[in-house]
Order: sequence, then C-alpha cells, then structure tokens
Amino acid sequence: MKNKIKILETFDNQYPHRDYTVTHYAREFTSVCPKTGQPDFAQIIIEYIPNKKCVELKSLKLYLNSFRNDGIFYESVVNFICEDLVKLMKPRYLKVTGEFNTRGGIESVVVAEHKTQKK
Repeated sequence: MKNKIKILETFDNQYPHRDYTVTHYAREFTSVCPKTGQPDFAQIIIEYIPNKKCVELKSLKLYLNSFRNDGIFYESVVNFICEDLVKLMKPRYLKVTGEFNTRGGIESVVVAEHKTQKK
C-alpha cells in the first residue's frame, strides 16, 4: 500500500495546555474487500485529544478517500488509520472507530485506540 500519510496535514493546536476532544465523522468511507473485490462501506469516527497538532480536515478527507480502491480488511484499515494519525499528530489520546455496513447478514464495528503513556 502506498504511503498515505504524506496526504495528511496538520495545524498548531491553539490550546495545548487544555485537554479537549475533537470528533470527526466520515460517513461515506469506502474500501474494497480483499477476498471478494466487493466495495465495503463504513462510517469512520475519529476522536482525539490533541497535543501540539491537529489534523487539517481537507487533507483528512483526501486521505480517507484514498482507501476507495484498496483491498484491505476492516481490522487493518481501522488500525492503519489509527497508526498514521498517531505518527502525524502525536495526540494525547486517539480512537478510530469503523462502523461497517451489513454484509452477508453481519454488521461489524472495529475500534483501535491509542493512549499516551504517562511518564
């Protein structure tokens, strides 16, 4: 898979002294099932407590859209997004939830979480 993190951009957190939560909803996420080649549809929810950086929304949209033709399992795509955002922003906390549409009678929700270790 191509290096997608290059698409993402950040801006400085104006309130780094305060914990606050940012939540983004991407309701039209699509990728492709690597087994069947069929499209997978999901809502991706990104929740984070920023540290010094926040993710810029246009770049996040382009990043998420870049998965449209990728053959990737639900579990992998959610963890891939989580890892890229942690590398990019180094947030205090991050949770990525993938709520995948019903396929074959099964609805799937995958959650990946990152917590900064206290020193």
